[in-house]
Amino acid sequence: MQTTDNSLTWLLQNLLDRTPGTRHALVLSRDGLKLCWTEHLTLDRADQLSAICSGIQALAQGASVEFGNGSGGVRHSMTEFHGGLLFIIEAGQGAHLAVVAAEDADPGVVGHQMTEMVEQIGEHLRAEPRHAAVPGSTTS
Repeated sequence: MQTTDNSLTWLLQNLLDRTPGTRHALVLSRDGLKLCWTEHLTLDRADQLSAICSGIQALAQGASVEFGNGSGGVRHSMTEFHGGLLFIIEAGQGAHLAVVAAEDADPGVVGHQMTEMVEQIGEHLRAEPRHAAVPGSTTS
């Protein structure tokens, strides 16, 4: 896993190791920045997956606002595509956990393992919102 927080290094790999059929795992911020990812994702692929997941979650939040209870809350999203499955769940404040799995992976098992991980360590999987720089200002 690539991350700036080495205490998370083993967690995503452990999730993959104990969940049959999983290929990749990634933690991302709500706005699409990759925070940590498993070793078989290159930097470019981690960026790509992070952007895809952020977009899916944004669309799901829009659906929740319009057709759910109006809160915009999304517990989890699952996308089934030819050759695989993509699972995304909320993982702490401002963060999401994504897992790519083989198409024959058991969605119930994958979702359960992801939820269990977030329940155990969700407070460590948080991403503070970024603030846009004001033109003409300096940052320190």
